[in-house]
Amino acid sequence: MTDRVECVVVGAGVVGLAIARELVVAGREVMILEAADTFGTGISSRNSEVIHAGIYYPAGSLKARLCVRGRGLLYRYCADHAVPHDAIGKLIVATCDDQRGRLAALADAAIDNGVNDIRAIDADEIGELEPEITAVAGLLSPSTGIVDAAALMRALLADATGAGSEVAYRSRVTGARCRGGALEVDVDGAGSLACDWLINAAGLGAQEVGGGIEGLAAGALPDRYLAKGTYFRLAAGPAPCSRLVYPLPVDGGLGVHLTLDLAGNARFGPDVQWIDDPDVQWIDGLDYTVNVDRVPEFVAAIERYWPAVTERELVADYAGIRPKLGGPGSPAADFRISTPADHGVPGLINLFGIESPGLTSSLAIAELVGAQIAGT
Repeated sequence: MTDRVECVVVGAGVVGLAIARELVVAGREVMILEAADTFGTGISSRNSEVIHAGIYYPAGSLKARLCVRGRGLLYRYCADHAVPHDAIGKLIVATCDDQRGRLAALADAAIDNGVNDIRAIDADEIGELEPEITAVAGLLSPSTGIVDAAALMRALLADATGAGSEVAYRSRVTGARCRGGALEVDVDGAGSLACDWLINAAGLGAQEVGGGIEGLAAGALPDRYLAKGTYFRLAAGPAPCSRLVYPLPVDGGLGVHLTLDLAGNARFGPDVQWIDDPDVQWIDGLDYTVNVDRVPEFVAAIERYWPAVTERELVADYAGIRPKLGGPGSPAADFRISTPADHGVPGLINLFGIESPGLTSSLAIAELVGAQIAGT
């Protein structure tokens, strides 16, 4: 391992890879350290693979700004790098009259965030667009899409390493400290290396990495709440829709929605299952098992907007775990991207709570980190 490097990026998920690419293309020397034995094994490979439009987030929040900016960057990057994707659009549906007010509030939030193509539609138009969907009203989001997340990460990694970045797998960061005008980073089993900038993009493990960094100001390490989300897919037969279909958001998530992969197959999820222990050491031993006993709960949620689900079989697909900065019953928290001005450690940037829309926002997050480093 190199003894000294300009920038160390911790984490080879989609956000870490995007940051590494941004920095190395700007001419910086970059080392990526990843605890797993390959890239993208955590949040980045266990999500809905949706390119979000920017609808759900408070105006002016990092999630709103980075999602809207990131969406444009991501569509352009996928087109330029032959990453499979498709702007198939999305319906957000109200399934009863009591939900109309919440649907209208979502439309207002989307417009406030600069999502100018969103359109309110009535039950008749929903029936014309998606005959199998039952709803009293909806929002049509043409700029929502889907992407092959694995192909995106391969492209980002190829860009980063092709421009000179190094990547070290099975390299868990266990601590760091300021020493001699640099940050000295400890890597389990490999000694240490010095860097000018340390970017903690460790996803589920960001709090563990941050907790090992000496000198962080009080309150600089936010609490983490883990939420497991399960996905089921149709066992056989055609998908019921040509677009994504979302119910209104629920506590901790966007509701059990219908998504499509690039082959046109339908899957449903995620639900929200809060993990009791928020301090799982290094995220080892997390349970990604799909519990098939949850099928009745899924069917009950899905049939509100797709009644024919009761005639089809759901089978286990996969599960993911999201790192949240707020627990059950609390408002959805924003991304937290902390710089030296926030926490007092020169050369350190911490990224906490990078859940949805982190995939969509990845290139915009990378821009933000790159600008922070360039501006110092």
